[in-house]
Amino acid sequence: MQIWVDADACPKVIKEILFRAAERARVPLVLVANRRLYTPPSEYVQSVQVPQGSDVADHRIADAVEPGDLVVTTDIPLAAIVIAKGAHALDPRGELYTGDNIGSRLAMRNLMSDLRGEGVLTGGPVSIRPRDRKAFADELDRFLGRRVREPGGS
Repeated sequence: MQIWVDADACPKVIKEILFRAAERARVPLVLVANRRLYTPPSEYVQSVQVPQGSDVADHRIADAVEPGDLVVTTDIPLAAIVIAKGAHALDPRGELYTGDNIGSRLAMRNLMSDLRGEGVLTGGPVSIRPRDRKAFADELDRFLGRRVREPGGS
């Protein structure tokens, strides 16, 4: 099991939570971005730089993810691909995407995209708040805890 991070848009505070969790749980963490990223010295943390371009990091993650892996992303289409491959997807605000909720999330994403395209909505998501950080850390801990308890977990 690995944790993959769609790191171009991942907030620094979330990456820091992930760095600590990877060390604590001894789980490989791979940050994928189209620019060089800081990663702490660790045998569990690495970064992969991909070429510039739309969705290049997403495609790299989608190609590499395996069943049971966790992907941290705000990209709902990537989350849908990940789930279809038998892996798990977690939003940096702490929402675990599942087969039960990904369809409605995709529909909402498409609606919001259409509204932005028509100029009805402007701006992006609000900044990560303390409650978002806590929700993310809590869900990550739950996920990693389940992994340890499952047969074949460490």
